[in-house]
Amino acid sequence: MKTILKYFLFVMVLVVSSCDERIIEFEIRKTYIDGYEYVDLGLPSGIKWAAYNVGATKPEEYGGYYAGGETEEKTDYSLETYKWCNGSDDTMTKYCADSSCGTVDNKTVLDPEDDVAHVKWGGAWRMPTKAEQRELLNKCSWEWTTLNGVYGYRVTGPNGNSIFLPAAGYRSERWEVNMGHDGYYWSGSLYSSYSSLAYYLCFYSGNQYWNNNTRNRGQSVRPVCK
Repeated sequence: MKTILKYFLFVMVLVVSSCDERIIEFEIRKTYIDGYEYVDLGLPSGIKWAAYNVGATKPEEYGGYYAGGETEEKTDYSLETYKWCNGSDDTMTKYCADSSCGTVDNKTVLDPEDDVAHVKWGGAWRMPTKAEQRELLNKCSWEWTTLNGVYGYRVTGPNGNSIFLPAAGYRSERWEVNMGHDGYYWSGSLYSSYSSLAYYLCFYSGNQYWNNNTRNRGQSVRPVCK
């Protein structure tokens, strides 16, 4: 069952001038589904995007890094440690539609038990599909900016509401890569033409695009809900 809560926070601002002293009251609206804050961007699909990443509590926090189809962080993001293969990109044991990549099961979307957004947040939360990430790219405006000193994009929807995606970089083997410069956000959709890959949303200060890469990399996850 999905639980939706709406909180209204009233902030009092004191404005002082040489002539008068005025109190201005304005409203900050926060909305929650199953205990996690979301933002309605007014997208045609009706999808609601979470206000922060899995593993974070604020929009500007990087949060956790997860390999595609794994639900826990680790110190080594290599094929040798990847849960769904036997040490190489041609030995996939789950989510494989190409016999050259491993054991074929024709799964191209993560099961709920392998979806880190659903496992960590529960309820109706899940990782976005490739189509939902494409909608975010095509239907929103993107502005490179900072939030509390953290670089990333303010993504503004058709209704004027926005989310912030921090440039959290990614983890490859034991390395931290491009943190503070680029963002890499997994979808829950697998690349069927070469099954060791999965789709993700990528950006840097000059561009935002949609791509695919090896599932063993540790990347950010921004959940969605409907």
